[in-house]
Order: sequence, then structure tokens, then C-alpha cells
Amino acid sequence: MPQLDVTTFAPQLVWLAITFIAMYVIMAKVALPRVGQILEERQNRIDDDLDRAATLKEEAEAAAVAYDEALTKARAEAQAAIREVSDQLSAEAAERQKALGDKLAADIAAGEKKIAAARDAAIGQISEISGDLTKEAAEKLAGVKVTDKAIEDAVAAVMGARAR
Repeated sequence: MPQLDVTTFAPQLVWLAITFIAMYVIMAKVALPRVGQILEERQNRIDDDLDRAATLKEEAEAAAVAYDEALTKARAEAQAAIREVSDQLSAEAAERQKALGDKLAADIAAGEKKIAAARDAAIGQISEISGDLTKEAAEKLAGVKVTDKAIEDAVAAVMGARAR
């Protein structure tokens, strides 16, 4: 290997020094300023982004406060509207309930009158029906002919005893 040959060390060291100095000069004059400029631009961009982010954060916080205020106001208005509608519906329900109660009371009174009339009619027919049944039962069971007057008297006596 020629790199390890002691006789060629001196020229290799000269070329190493020349190459090192050339590379150092190129790096110092060309590459490093560009890298520094890029780093500075990046830092400026980062600072600008951070400033813009802070501004946007403040705007977002202001928007959130405005949103919360609007939401609170909307909730209060909605609750007031709900309360108003609820009161109105309660009043309407009370009116309907009262009207229904009055109608039901009138229907109950009319029904009681019909029941009383039907009861009176049924009681009136009981004596007639029971007289007919008694006459037929006496004829079929005992084989006795009973007069209408005797049957009416017997039914009247039984009905009078029950009425007491």
C-alpha cells in the first residue's frame, strides 16, 4: 500500500495540508455563510410563526369568550321561552281540565237521571212481570188458576215488605 510507504509521507503531508487549507477556505467563505444564513432564516421564520401563533391564540381566546357569552345568553333566552311556553301550556291544560270536569259532571248527572228513570221503569215493570211469572208458575207447578187480582195483591204485599 502506497500510503504506508515512508518515503512518500512528505508529499502526502504537503497535499494533505493544501487540501485541508483549500477545504477550510471553501467552507469558511462559501458553505458556512450559507448554512448560517439558512439557520438565521429558519430562526426568523420560527419567531414569526410563534408571534403569529400568539396573535391567533389571543384571537381564539377572545372568540371563545364571545362564544361563551353568546351561549350563556342563548341558554337564558331559551329557558325563558321554555318557561313561558310551559306556563302557557299549564294554563291551557288547567282550562281543558276544568272544561272536561264540567262536561263529565254534566254527563254524570245526565247518566244518573237516566239510571234513576230506568230503575223507576224497571221497578214499575217488576210488579207486572212478577205477576205474570207468579200466575204462570202457579198454573204450571200447582195446576191452580189464580186471578189477576190475587196476584196483584200478593206482589204488592211482597213489594211493600221489601220497600221497608
